[in-house]
Amino acid sequence: MADVYKTETITRAEVDSLDGVTVLDFGTNWCGHCRSAEPHIERALAEYPQINHIKVEDGPGRPLGRSYRIKLWPTLVFVRLGQELARVVRPTDAKVIGDAAAQATNQFSD
Repeated sequence: MADVYKTETITRAEVDSLDGVTVLDFGTNWCGHCRSAEPHIERALAEYPQINHIKVEDGPGRPLGRSYRIKLWPTLVFVRLGQELARVVRPTDAKVIGDAAAQATNQFSD
């Protein structure tokens, strides 16, 4: 794995104050779906270097994941200034992630 899911190191208030487009990648290091999706996520996000990618370890009682109503892993939530711009649940290819990234960045391309 290139990067691991980390126990919450960012709060919802901090996420809500992030001005650039950020993708919150919720999952766990032992999740098979997360491991399968990782190369697709990396490939898709390589086309969008302006997007900040934060991998957040999720699980029961984790406040950040609960605030976004995360149910399945991995779930990618694209946000800016507290506004959810796009969401992808259990991606199986880079295209769906790239489409969400394009949707998120196109909203602020002025």
